[in-house]
Amino acid sequence: MKLNVVLFEPEIPQNTGNIMRSCVGFHAKLHLIKPYGFALDEKHLRRARLDYFKYLEYEEYDSLDDFLSKNKGDFYILTRYGHQSPAKIDFNSAKNDVYLIFGKESTGLPYSFIKSHLDSSYRIPTTDKVRSLNLSNCVAIMLFLASSQIPDKELIGHEPDSLKGEFFIDQYKEI
Repeated sequence: MKLNVVLFEPEIPQNTGNIMRSCVGFHAKLHLIKPYGFALDEKHLRRARLDYFKYLEYEEYDSLDDFLSKNKGDFYILTRYGHQSPAKIDFNSAKNDVYLIFGKESTGLPYSFIKSHLDSSYRIPTTDKVRSLNLSNCVAIMLFLASSQIPDKELIGHEPDSLKGEFFIDQYKEI
């Protein structure tokens, strides 16, 4: 079972760059549905994607229909119009690849798509003081939630410090 993140017409390069990094960190494939609000190149994504881009598994699509025609699996739509919390999702019961689908920052996903998938549409709970959370934050929340349930041998139980050594803090002495 593969974990996938789908971005429908992303508009903000910093969000997409952060999501790219999260996908690499959580061993998820990224699916990008055109058009974008930016160019998918080094200049526009430099700060957010840094040196992680070479590890990113991603695919681009010309439209939502193009994506749907090429991908089958269990779809989980994240939208402010969802009627249930993603905390209720049992990712272990998924029989196929898992696709976490997110809309563009300004208007989300097409209403017709949401309505046709209402039973698999979810809303991350927030107070009534905000309309929605930042897109890259929502993706990170959902990647953590899904990866905590879906076994993946690529994910390690803790993050060793690759720069200072795995047990650096254990051996640290204040001078």
